[in-house]
Amino acid sequence: MLRDRLRLGPLLALGVVLVIGSCGYPHDEAPGNRPGLTGGWRTAGCGLARDPANVAVGDLTLPATPAELDAAIGRIDHGGRGDFAGSYAGLEVDQKQVRAIVYRVPSEAFDDFIRRTAENTCIVVRDAPHSMTDLAVWHDRVLADLPFWTDRGIRIVTIGARHDGSGVEIGTRDLDRAKLELPARYGSRAPLVFVNQAPVRPLTTATPSG
Repeated sequence: MLRDRLRLGPLLALGVVLVIGSCGYPHDEAPGNRPGLTGGWRTAGCGLARDPANVAVGDLTLPATPAELDAAIGRIDHGGRGDFAGSYAGLEVDQKQVRAIVYRVPSEAFDDFIRRTAENTCIVVRDAPHSMTDLAVWHDRVLADLPFWTDRGIRIVTIGARHDGSGVEIGTRDLDRAKLELPARYGSRAPLVFVNQAPVRPLTTATPSG
């Protein structure tokens, strides 16, 4: 989920792990067909049939991540943020298909690490255009410039590196101006992705009547 979740006043920085409970992407069934330096691949554990895990919360039955997969995700995320920060972009957890999808700038060393630490879990590996470390530079640059953009009348509501390494997502209430003015300041090659974002509303606590 992009950088670790944190809240800075009205600003929300997204993390680098995404949890999904629905079906995967259309190209999931064609490992290696994705464009990139090395293409995608998956661990041997993806050949094992697994039933989705669920957990009961009150009257609800919710999807869950099995302990074995959760442990593998923890190892990969820890190593990715540490020794392989120049490659690791982030990951998503597909609870329905009982697997994790790791995004990384192609790296033989990181791929070997994933193979070793995945054990018999299913890990799908895909190419990413930028690593978490690369995007952190742009994230921090935009973050430092928030007063400048506020003075310019461009209201940035959220900012965070996307977990697939595609870019730094800028959520703004002034989408058209942001699309013009931020690239003019940071360069047309800056990996910025713009989305229309409503203001972040603080949680409210109901006041008991009496």
